[in-house]
Amino acid sequence: MALVYDPFAAPRRPGWFIAFYALASTGGVIAYMPLLSLLLPQRMGEVAAGGRLGYFTLAAVLGALVASVANILFGWASDRSVERGRGRRQWVMLGAVALVPAYATTAFATTPMLVVVSVVLVQLAGNMLLAPLLAIMADEIPDAQKGVASGLLALGPPLAAGFAALLVNLPMLGTAARLIAIPVMVAMCVAPLLATRSIAIGDPPAPATSSLPAAPPGRRDLAIAWAARLLVQSAGVVVSLYVLFYFQSLRDHQGTAAVGSLLALASVVALPVAVGFGRLSDRSRRRRTILCAAAALGAAGLLAMASASGWRQGAAGYIVYIVGSAVFLALHSGFAMLLLPDRRHRGRDLGIINLTNTLPALIGPIIAWSLATTQDFSHVLVTLSLLTLAGGLTILAAPRRP
Repeated sequence: MALVYDPFAAPRRPGWFIAFYALASTGGVIAYMPLLSLLLPQRMGEVAAGGRLGYFTLAAVLGALVASVANILFGWASDRSVERGRGRRQWVMLGAVALVPAYATTAFATTPMLVVVSVVLVQLAGNMLLAPLLAIMADEIPDAQKGVASGLLALGPPLAAGFAALLVNLPMLGTAARLIAIPVMVAMCVAPLLATRSIAIGDPPAPATSSLPAAPPGRRDLAIAWAARLLVQSAGVVVSLYVLFYFQSLRDHQGTAAVGSLLALASVVALPVAVGFGRLSDRSRRRRTILCAAAALGAAGLLAMASASGWRQGAAGYIVYIVGSAVFLALHSGFAMLLLPDRRHRGRDLGIINLTNTLPALIGPIIAWSLATTQDFSHVLVTLSLLTLAGGLTILAAPRRP
């Protein structure tokens, strides 16, 4: 009998390790989300007054560009550390430490340009942490558990959003204290994982009990996964940027507070679904099918939003979209790791995949500006639905992986 690698024969990591990894991943999201969503606009208002919007946009664009390059750079650097036998955890720790002076600069900056510089420093430090952290999942969590681990990555955004809301709603905290609290919380989240020992998952041959191909994935496979995520993420950026304007365009819109509550509800609903489907993908090994179905669900939600005549229909469509999109994006991370062509360059290649999180920030607004008006989002939503469905169909072109 021929010998091929069967990932289900590899030793499994204990549940507590995967929980520590999910907590560290949440810390990685906390490293940037509260700043960009709530605290940076507030800080710009304090130092830039009437010019806050322009400086905020400059900080966001420069930060995104720096993040794109830094993620690839620090992923590559962590690859070199693995080659030298030092592992990736040192980079995660350095990133967590570097967040402290970066956020201190943000807290005590006295000019808008200094705040812009501080955001660039935050992006550098944050990606010093995030790039090797994602590669640790590829290195140390076996393929048979990557689905459930990917599903748990969906914890990050809602918990980070909750932490941001807590910061801004504690009246005893000033702006500086809120900003300094972020790297402290990040350190608390990543500390349990840093205390564990690095154990790379090897690729020993085992008796083949299935028809899974033994050939390793190539660059084409990774390009397919990259394109699929880019399509889905481009739609997601437009939805996240213009969701408030969409609901305001409905005849019976309920106000900003209701939209905020809806966003929170959608995130809460999406989390257990993502974890459940991640576990299902591990057991069934039908990862491509589940990813395509998730994208189709998201596309259906967008079509429901496009055809909605009132708040309830639009809200229902939005929840369906968020669930489908969250499942796709979470599980895609684990699936893409199965397609990495060379274990020596996992950090660098995952940094290239990360471009699908930053490039949509430039693509999405162009789509919205071309097709949407403040009174009618139907055309742009139909286009986004087609993009999302195209992403799901694209993933089917990737080879079946365990």
